[in-house]
Amino acid sequence: MTLTFKLRLTLTFALALSAGLSQAAGFQRLNLPMDQNGPALQGAVWYPCAEPAGETKIGRAVIAAVPDCRMPGGRYPLIVMSHGSAGSYLSHHDTAAALADAGFVVAAINHVGDNAQDRSRQGYLSIFSTRPREMRRLIDYMTGAWPGKSQLDPDKVGFFGFSRGGYTGLVLAGAVPDFQTGLATCQDAPTLPMCRDIAAGKVPKQPYPQDARIKAAVIADPLNAFPGEALKHVAIPIQLWASEQGGDGVSPASVDAVRQGLGVAPDYLVARGSAHFAFLTPCSPEQTEAQPVICKDEPGFDRAAFHRDLNARAAVYFKAQLQ
Repeated sequence: MTLTFKLRLTLTFALALSAGLSQAAGFQRLNLPMDQNGPALQGAVWYPCAEPAGETKIGRAVIAAVPDCRMPGGRYPLIVMSHGSAGSYLSHHDTAAALADAGFVVAAINHVGDNAQDRSRQGYLSIFSTRPREMRRLIDYMTGAWPGKSQLDPDKVGFFGFSRGGYTGLVLAGAVPDFQTGLATCQDAPTLPMCRDIAAGKVPKQPYPQDARIKAAVIADPLNAFPGEALKHVAIPIQLWASEQGGDGVSPASVDAVRQGLGVAPDYLVARGSAHFAFLTPCSPEQTEAQPVICKDEPGFDRAAFHRDLNARAAVYFKAQLQ
């Protein structure tokens, strides 16, 4: 399925309507303390806000949010976000703000050793087991220790993930990865530490427990490590996005293989003219100058317009599944 003009018009209207009914996204930094399950985690929370919209600059990024804004009364569904390799909790800040404006609390963290500030474990197999555990810890914290937990509905938890974050969401939804036969990225980069370990048969037997608290997911260009029937036990509703050109170890064929392998047929959308990094928030001029590889798109592709559609579609989907 592709985004037609009619669908884009419908979704743009839906986003405009939701923006007209609310005002802004609130924003708070998030710090999960070290515990027996892992090291400290840093991130942020976006949430419905009772103040006029504003902007905040964090490093090179300009985010549409009001720091420490008062959250209106009520109970809200929770969306947790998992970024791609070497990304950060800000990788999808426009989507987080749009979801907050639509009535969700959104939490994102930096994955330890695989983020923009710390890439010490980026090429290692351990990342694939620690990522799901870190997201479980994030849900635990938000529903059990976050100061605003009384305004969360713990029975309404959603997941947004991109690239390796998409892999992470599929694991938490019940998929069982098989690195020995299923990680196609090693065909292109066999010298990565994880690929050398896989070739040598040094694949740890790690449990990958499903997190039943997650009731729906939006997955964008996931890294596919799920051959055969590895995805058949995924039964939650999934909106699956694919870029038309792929990149960074993800191909259109590998995403389509995820679509075909899922136990329940997803809401499948292909972003025409896009490459892999188009799912990242549109870059500021400073970010574009510093990181042109992830910020610049193919000629004729409008990332800002695409994100208006992506964000609207994600909000509509989560509302249908969680509210």
